[in-house]
Amino acid sequence: MDEATRHELAKLMEPMRVAPGAAVTLADDFDPADTAGVEKEDAGRLLEAGVAMLADYQDKLAAQDTYGLLVVLQGIDASGKDSMIRHVMSGVNPQGVEVTSFKVPSDEELDHHYLWRYQKRVPRRGGIGIFNRSHYEEVLVVRVHPEHLLREKLPEEAKEPGIWKRRYRDINAWERQLSDEGIRLVKLFLNVSKHEQRKRFLKRIQRPDKRWKFSAADILEREHWDEYQHAYSQMLSHTSTEQAPWYVVPADHKWFARIAAAAALVGALAEIDPRYPQPDVKAQQAMEEARLLLEQEKI
Repeated sequence: MDEATRHELAKLMEPMRVAPGAAVTLADDFDPADTAGVEKEDAGRLLEAGVAMLADYQDKLAAQDTYGLLVVLQGIDASGKDSMIRHVMSGVNPQGVEVTSFKVPSDEELDHHYLWRYQKRVPRRGGIGIFNRSHYEEVLVVRVHPEHLLREKLPEEAKEPGIWKRRYRDINAWERQLSDEGIRLVKLFLNVSKHEQRKRFLKRIQRPDKRWKFSAADILEREHWDEYQHAYSQMLSHTSTEQAPWYVVPADHKWFARIAAAAALVGALAEIDPRYPQPDVKAQQAMEEARLLLEQEKI
């Protein structure tokens, strides 16, 4: 691997990392249009390098079969989550990646603790899982639309004002448990501006090949922009931890957001540092015997 490029990618991510315990005000602390000094002309080179590193690490991760990687993607409508997955994961083996897009919970899911359905989709050891929207919807959409709590069949005492802090605590504890057991987390918040979201909605309406993505419900949610910004700020402030930090990815420029996401994944896998397992003496002897047999075959 190109160590200079790896260092270049790693350097990109540091300003995007939310320090544990930091009090975040999203509008003041992070610029959605930032490109960290990267020129668009360099985008192809950096993304190609990041994708290649991901492919190399994924192969070793699967072979080692000890650690797993869970990628959490959050962002408001039209922040670019789907296209990011498509571009950043373009070089990896699809057998080793599972993408889950969480929809409205089913009746069965509502009969369990809110984290139950997410636990079921945690990646296996050796695998990479991507949550396209995630357990954080429980402190975002549900917070902006508290009427959703009625569907969750909670006892009255569980709906008291401290519910959001309790959920932050639950989520932090669950993520620590995953990390302690070898499932590492990369949490990416795609930070897009209201102006850029408007442009992307208009593109969806105006282009026939994009219209299938448009939903009138997206416009209704846009009316809650300020409430969502507050909910995101609170989420980032309370759930960025040492073992599972948040990265606020500037998403107004999709080409840069993809580079940043690739850099974050490469950084997490570099920390795991997966290796190909080495055969023991008995396995080496068996391979040597197999080699001799194969070489002696007459074809």
